[in-house]
Amino acid sequence: MTTETTEADGHALSRHLDWDGCFNVRDLGGLGDVGRGALVRADGLDRLSADGWRALVGHGVRTVVDLRNPDEYGADDAARPDGVRTVRVPVDGIEDREFWDRWWGGWEFGTPVYYGPFLERFPERIAAVARAVAAAAPGGVAFHCSAGRDRTGVVSIVLLSLAGASPEEIAADYESSVPRVSAMNAARGREDDGPELAAGLASAGTTAYDAALEVARGFDAQEYLRGAGLSEEEVAALRRRISGQG
Repeated sequence: MTTETTEADGHALSRHLDWDGCFNVRDLGGLGDVGRGALVRADGLDRLSADGWRALVGHGVRTVVDLRNPDEYGADDAARPDGVRTVRVPVDGIEDREFWDRWWGGWEFGTPVYYGPFLERFPERIAAVARAVAAAAPGGVAFHCSAGRDRTGVVSIVLLSLAGASPEEIAADYESSVPRVSAMNAARGREDDGPELAAGLASAGTTAYDAALEVARGFDAQEYLRGAGLSEEEVAALRRRISGQG
C-alpha cells in the first residue's frame, strides 16, 4: 500500500511505502536512473511486524543494509524472513571522538548541515556501504538506520547523485523525511526534535531543503567513490544495481 505520490518526468510514481511497524519508508525508483524496487530507504526495519516483513518481501527486497551502530542492534519485533539477507555496515564511525565531539548534541546533528563534513571525514565508511549495495544478491536493497533521516540520508545523497538525480530531487527526497520522523516520534512517545532543528536551521538562514540542496549541488558521487577506493568495476556494478539491472 502506498501513501503518497510524486511527479518524475511527467509520470506519477508512488514512492512512500506503508510497511507496518515503520514510518519513513520510500522507494527511490524514478529519481535519476534508480529503478523501481531497486533501492528503498527506511527507518529501523527491526520494528516491522509480520505484515511489514511480508510487504517488504512483496516489494522485491532481498537484501537489508543496516547502517546502525552495534549498540543499537536488538531483537526484531517479528521474525525476519529467511529469504532476506542482512548486511550490517555501521556508518557513523562513532569512535572518532574528535569529529563527534564537534557535531554530536548540537542542532546541526539531525540536519544536512553536518553531512558535508561527515562525507569528507568518513569516505571509507561510505565506500563500505556502496560495496554492500553493489554486491547484493538479485532483488531490491533496503538500507536503513533508526529514523531513516541522517545516516540513511547521507547514503541516499551518494547513491542518488551517482544515479544522476538532480540536486532538487535529492533535497526534496530528504525533506520528505521531516514530517515522517515527527509522526514516528509522536507514535512512540518521544519528544519531537523537529521544531528545534527547524529553529536551528532558521538561525543559520537556511531550511532542511536548502541545506540538503547545498550538499547535493557540490557533490560528485563518482569522483567521491573513486577517491574512497572503489574501482571502476565496483562503481559500474553499483550503477547497475541501483538501476535495477544488477
